[in-house]
Amino acid sequence: MLASDVADRYGIDLAAAETLVAYGFEPETFDGLRSRLTARRPTAPGSTDANWVRGSIERAQQDDLVPLPPPGSAEREQLARAGRDAIAGGQVGVLLLAGGMATRFGGGVKALAEALPGLTFAAAKLADLRRVTGELDCVVPLWLMTSFQSDGLLRNWAAAAATPDVPIDIAPQGVSMRLTPSGDVFRGADGAVSLHAPGHGDAPWAMQRSGHLDRFADGGGRCLFVTNVDNAAATLDPAVIGAHLARARPLTCEVVEGDASGGSPWRVDGRLQIVESFRLPPGVDPLASGAVNTNSLVADLEVFAAGWPLTWFEVHKQVDGVEVVQFERLIGELSAFADTAMLLVERDGPDGRFQPVKDPAELKARRPEIARILAGRGIEIAD
Repeated sequence: MLASDVADRYGIDLAAAETLVAYGFEPETFDGLRSRLTARRPTAPGSTDANWVRGSIERAQQDDLVPLPPPGSAEREQLARAGRDAIAGGQVGVLLLAGGMATRFGGGVKALAEALPGLTFAAAKLADLRRVTGELDCVVPLWLMTSFQSDGLLRNWAAAAATPDVPIDIAPQGVSMRLTPSGDVFRGADGAVSLHAPGHGDAPWAMQRSGHLDRFADGGGRCLFVTNVDNAAATLDPAVIGAHLARARPLTCEVVEGDASGGSPWRVDGRLQIVESFRLPPGVDPLASGAVNTNSLVADLEVFAAGWPLTWFEVHKQVDGVEVVQFERLIGELSAFADTAMLLVERDGPDGRFQPVKDPAELKARRPEIARILAGRGIEIAD
């Protein structure tokens, strides 16, 4: 569809329409979601029963969570050996989720913010991959899923940072328009249409649309290690790859012990999967799971290629003090379709793998632990 057609269809300016078309906006999908919104009313401001899990839901059992063996153990070394073989054989690629709206770091792209002095989040991930490729004398491809807000700057970074052992490419996520609760296209105080990135559940679609998934598969690729760019502790650990291969399930999600209001492992109609807290119906305590989804996972390429119909969740937000609605997909919902292993990893300490950073305040609090973890893995840290 031409940008002029999109502009006419929704009564928006041509520049916004051009952005929509460039990033794969699908009018039929948008119109269907808009109709879904107008056909019902949320149960309360900011929440909706349209998102709730359907079916019986039970807490994951203790043996559903498979601990990663401790460093130095024979079991850990066996897994690491299998992982190193897969990485050295060109079977493993890395996808960083670096999209979003670039609003929490003063409007800058979080991937290019300094995780530690002199080391951006993106550079920390790249340093880890160069460490691995140097040790194994191999190539590990790196992809960044960008958004319309972060795409330009991250393309420039990738062009300058790529090396023969770590080639870097871009897989942009989609884009959509915010709506009012009544279903009208939302416009800000300046009258401009308000665009948004529709969640990290776009990752399979983005990798397919860009052609990277097919090219990697054609070159012998087997699986992807996927992680948020702002979780610097989630490095490419051969033992994690080996654990995924050993379980022989198409999807492995990393989880840590603890209580959180985000995603957690649950059994839905007996099936083990990641469920976000906003999807839990009344009467189910989000903190009862006892484990937290880290949003780091290892997926066989078939999981990304399957085209499973991930749910478009209705998200209510405040923009300039006004309630708006946007629809987003979540990558953790892949576990509702693919047979999934839950790998229990450490949050903190030398083997820690979960130090997420959502805003500058959290970064300040986590920096000492991030520095200890990365330094312990041989990544050079500035004084």
